[in-house]
Amino acid sequence: MAYKTPGVYIVEKNAFPNSVVEVATAVPVFVGHTERADNRGKSLTNKPWRISSLAEFHQYFGAGPAARFNIEKKADGSLADSAFTLNGSEYLVSQPDGPDGGRYLLYYGMLHFFQNGGGPCYIVSVGDYTKPLDPDLLRAGILQLVKEQEPTIVVIPDAVLLTEPACIAVQQEALAHCGGKMRNRIAILDVWGGYKPRTDPDGDVVEQFRNDLGKNYLDFAAAYYPWVNTSLVQDKNLSYDNVINKDELIARIKEELGLPDAAPADATTRVKQTIEAIDNIAKDWSADKSLSAADIAVEKALVDKTLRTISNVYNAVLADIRSKLNLLPPSPAMAGVYTMVDGSRGVWKAPANVSLAGVVSPAVNISHDEQEDLNVTAQGKSINAIRSFIGEGVLVWGARTLDGNSLDWRYVNVRRTMIMLEESCRLAAKAMVFEPNVANTWVTIKSMISNFLASIWKRGGLAGAVPDDAFSVHVGLGETMTPEDILEGIMRVTVLVAISRPAEFIEITFQQQMQKS
Repeated sequence: MAYKTPGVYIVEKNAFPNSVVEVATAVPVFVGHTERADNRGKSLTNKPWRISSLAEFHQYFGAGPAARFNIEKKADGSLADSAFTLNGSEYLVSQPDGPDGGRYLLYYGMLHFFQNGGGPCYIVSVGDYTKPLDPDLLRAGILQLVKEQEPTIVVIPDAVLLTEPACIAVQQEALAHCGGKMRNRIAILDVWGGYKPRTDPDGDVVEQFRNDLGKNYLDFAAAYYPWVNTSLVQDKNLSYDNVINKDELIARIKEELGLPDAAPADATTRVKQTIEAIDNIAKDWSADKSLSAADIAVEKALVDKTLRTISNVYNAVLADIRSKLNLLPPSPAMAGVYTMVDGSRGVWKAPANVSLAGVVSPAVNISHDEQEDLNVTAQGKSINAIRSFIGEGVLVWGARTLDGNSLDWRYVNVRRTMIMLEESCRLAAKAMVFEPNVANTWVTIKSMISNFLASIWKRGGLAGAVPDDAFSVHVGLGETMTPEDILEGIMRVTVLVAISRPAEFIEITFQQQMQKS
């Protein structure tokens, strides 16, 4: 400052270096179909949109799909589980794919995400419930995430509804996005057909997943097996409106009760009322202009209550529908677990040995011996198990990435902690761009990163008895840079960190000793 006029001048100097702000670590992005995608008339289709609660999801993306099922006679030789047996014949309840059956998983995934501790997240709606499932739509939705820096987890629950090759193609796109383009987020993948046991006659779904997924960017993804039976859909959420071929339902209920198609003239009042209630399943209530919407709801509820009271077939159909709707892939729930663990313990805590909320049981029970091949394989593609333990409930029993043979990136928390450290330091160092590449700047950036890492070490994120054992920061001429680097405008900073790793295997040794008294 040049002084030209006599007087007193105040000069302020910064006493402290800039600080590094820890970036958010658990901000999932969900890609899939929604009822709508609208913000006050402005379309949100294929636009990442941030929400923080289920109420906001309902505001911008609507409610869940209207699930619809068919009742059909079981074919000879079919291995599918029957919904009910009537007069020696077995009947199945099946849900058509796509719009016909309302078969979409994103909405149920959001329910499970928030039930397991989920918080702020992004939604990418690739279409409404009138559009069929298409891998190209899901892949296009992933491509929209390139411009978003905040998301740290990518989840695509609708992918498992595609054919197996199409599902793998979408998952490979997610891997390429996370590990190839962005490198600041991971993908949580589901095993296609993960509700089947590994001894299924159609083949081992885990081996098929491992063989088809490839080997690129495996350290930026984690996979979980099996799927889970949840309690999200309750009996009160279902009725005969969830059945497509209502005439078949009417016929089967009448067959069960031994009722004729129409009430004879000499039938008792109770028989007439029963037949009328059953026939009302197929009634077009909206055609009755004398009834308001509230009146129609009351009448439908009365018919539903009557059918639940008199018909075992009706109850069996609804129970099977509920069971099928509650069978979900675990990736949305795991995104909620990541969020919950990050908030309570920190990103460096492995998201394992944690119970899953809203889960009744895993779709496949896995024993200790059966998990050995899931956790450790020659190919290194570790699959994290979801297991049921007596007295503890359903627990996440694994914390590995798909790159299970890598000593660097074997664990999910190590990869995610490193992403957090890298992104935090990168964003903080932007303040030093175009600063003089001299010793004063080097000291400033070194102290800035060192202070940040020291705070992480104090919270348990880095291993070491003292800070010098936990991390070190190097920058300077002759240490990380050459004179040519300085002439070319390059500042090189080297950061070494010792990230804490989980105690995955605990060995307790017992030995006898001599009696001393």
